[in-house]
Formats: sequence, structure tokens, C-alpha cells
Amino acid sequence: MERPLMLEGPAGVGKTDLARAAAQALGRPLVRLQCYEGLDEAKALYEWDYAKQMLYTQLLRDAIAAETHGASIAGAAEIVARSEASFFTEHFLLSRPLLAALRSDAPVVLLIDEVDRADPEFEAFLLEILSELQVTIPELGTFRAKHPPLVLLTTNATREMTEALRRRCLHAFLDYPSSSRELAILELVVPGIDHTLAAHLVAFIGELRKMDLRKAPAVSETLDWARALVLLGKSKLDPDLARDTLGLLLKHQEDKVSVEPRLDTMVKTTASSR
Repeated sequence: MERPLMLEGPAGVGKTDLARAAAQALGRPLVRLQCYEGLDEAKALYEWDYAKQMLYTQLLRDAIAAETHGASIAGAAEIVARSEASFFTEHFLLSRPLLAALRSDAPVVLLIDEVDRADPEFEAFLLEILSELQVTIPELGTFRAKHPPLVLLTTNATREMTEALRRRCLHAFLDYPSSSRELAILELVVPGIDHTLAAHLVAFIGELRKMDLRKAPAVSETLDWARALVLLGKSKLDPDLARDTLGLLLKHQEDKVSVEPRLDTMVKTTASSR
């Protein structure tokens, strides 16, 4: 359909990895734009290579001076104007991720990551690209995509996306995986982990996600925790081990304070329920 796909869901459930996997499966390069507050055209689309322009100015200064020698004011102004125009060509254009994806000689996967972190004004800037697969640079005109990229946008829903942006995208919600799926992911990514330990970790994290935490542990935290326990040579989860490694799962002190009084009970109940 050549429509962008917006992937929405909690942080750490694999939205960015899905884009990487799509690029690998399709045999396409991945072009990534990481969004953040204050992101603008210069960082997302293009900017001029001012250092190169200044170097060329120094090199051509004597030539322009010779050409304008003896010319009228109007004639000299015309010569200088022509010279200035030559500095705003593709030779001095630095392509940033969005323009690079459109100008690529091969089809690419364009990942616009964590678009919710950018300002709402940036969404308006994206509309032309997402709707028409083209961008307009005032000095050079309109650049249309040589090959339509597969465009994936991710959002952690830290703010609501505008309806204008949503209308231009297909939508998929990626939630935390089921226990069986998360266990399969864990055993695939962390080979050698004891099956009983892996099942216990998944059950324990499932209980954490039911609590009212500031930041529930995502799949990425599950994998980090599992890797750490394998490195420690552990094959069984007990309350002391869970307490000592809780910082791998919970990244806010208030969450740790909420969990610690219930830790012993949670470790025991999840051991029997796995």
C-alpha cells in the first residue's frame, strides 16, 4: 500500500527491533532518524555544508574580483548574485536521514524512532514526506523518492499523536508479549539459560507488570536480567537474588520501594505458578 506504519506501545517491547528485522528480511539498508525534543529540519532533512562553502568562497574570491573589475554597480551585483547561486547546489548539500532515504539509489527502510519525543511542529513537517514521499528544498526545488521507502514510525505514547499524522499511517499496537511468547524470546536470545529459571523470571516479571509502577519492566529488561543471572551462574531465583538484582528491572527508586515489601511473596508465588 506504500503507507507508513505507526508502531505504538510501551518502551522496550521491540518496536525498533521490528524495523531492523524488516530491513534484514527485505535485504534493504536501514536509515534511522532518532527523534528528540527540539529536532528540526537541519538535523532531520538537510543542511548546507557551510565549511565547504566558506572554503570555496576563499578560493573564488580573486576570480570574482577580477570579473567585477570595471563593471557597473548593476553589472557587479548581477555577477555576485550568479556566484552566490552556485553555492546552493547539490554539491554543498548534506543529506540527513529523511532526505537520504528519498535520494537513496536502492530501496531502504526508513525508521522514524520515538516520534512522540519530537515537538508537534515536527509532525507537521513530516506530513509532506509521509503523504507524497517528497520534500521541498527552497533553493533546489522538490525531491521525489527514487524508490518508495518502507516507512516505520515508533511511539511510546508519551504524548498523543496528531490526527493528521495518524490519518497518513497504518497502525499497529505492540503490547507486552504473552508469557509463552516472552519465554520463547528469552530462551532464543539468552541461550543456555535453565528452562525452569527462565519460566520463573517471566512469571515474576508478569506480576510486576500488574502493579502500579512508574515504569514497568519491558522485554528488554527481562533479557538484561536473564543475561545477568546466567553470568552469575544462577539456576534458581530466590528472594535475596531478586532483591540484589532488582535494579536491572526497575529504574525508579519509588518502584523499588513499592516492590520490596512484597518481594518474598512474589518470588514464592511465581515459583509455584510457572
